[in-house]
Amino acid sequence: MDQEHMQRSDFAFDLPKELIAQHPLDRRDSSRLLCLDRETGEVRHRHFSDLPELLRPGDVLVMNDSRVMPSRLLGRKEGTGGAVELLLLNQKENGLWETLVKPGKRAKPGTRVVFGEGLLTGEITDTVNGGNRLVRFFFEGDSFFQVLDQIGRMPLPPYITEELEDGERYQTVYSRELGSAAAPTAGLHFTPELLETLGKKGIETGFVTLHVGLGTFRPVKVDNITDHQMHSELYTIPEETARMVTRAKQEGRRVIAVGTTSCRTLESAWKNGCLPACSGDTSIFIYPGYQFQVLDGLITNFHLPESTLIMLVSAFAGYEHTMNAYQEAVRERYRFFSFGDSSLIL
Repeated sequence: MDQEHMQRSDFAFDLPKELIAQHPLDRRDSSRLLCLDRETGEVRHRHFSDLPELLRPGDVLVMNDSRVMPSRLLGRKEGTGGAVELLLLNQKENGLWETLVKPGKRAKPGTRVVFGEGLLTGEITDTVNGGNRLVRFFFEGDSFFQVLDQIGRMPLPPYITEELEDGERYQTVYSRELGSAAAPTAGLHFTPELLETLGKKGIETGFVTLHVGLGTFRPVKVDNITDHQMHSELYTIPEETARMVTRAKQEGRRVIAVGTTSCRTLESAWKNGCLPACSGDTSIFIYPGYQFQVLDGLITNFHLPESTLIMLVSAFAGYEHTMNAYQEAVRERYRFFSFGDSSLIL
């Protein structure tokens, strides 16, 4: 494939609407697992609960422990009572957030919005890049995040149209660090019992934090994908994980990223043959032709057509192998996207 002339349309595929998962399965690890050999392109069909059989002692799994904020707020305009929906994007300073506001036309600076019957009030202070709004929040009590826990809702992706009964099902069981606008969904399939089984087999688990921004859903709009500008996201790699991954690479053991967010974190931070403990911003865009420094394996869900995520998978597994595997997943009626099934690429 000509890397300089890769078109967005090269990553399109036909996906029947009914294969877009609208809700999580009753048991997290009962999802299906498509196993793809990135050398041969061979595909096998298993279940996520089989993962301990498919990995080797000494393998290192790297997971993103970011936790999704209940960042969707429903309120009323002060004075008129008009309905306003607000989505928190990132905190600029204490009490001041960049947000996405609907409807946007009437959300002018000076507009005040009341949420949770007065528990929280927001005042729009400015319009910034892309039409987003800066909002200053006022509340009673000790913590903005305590109020958010009471009245905020999970910011489910736009392709999920059903309400989620239990917000914890859009969190991984190991989520710890609050800050994401969307879940690192590859990790949704793990259970405490499965993690325990992996540990008993000698498979190591390390954590990084990358706070997922809404840019993860931003479509590629340019025809030539090399012209696409990636969004930036904040990551942190703790000392323990840095040592674990560096040691594994030095000893020739496999490092397997759980999700594209963990992958982007590892590949962004790797320097001079080791992984440093560090924090930073990454806007790395991985597409076919990229030379991986860290990854030996990838666990990931099935992604949107023409998205930067399917481009990353194609870079790791090979373009032809990836597109063939996606066609196979459609034929076999796999469930797609955030609450969908998973794949293991080795």
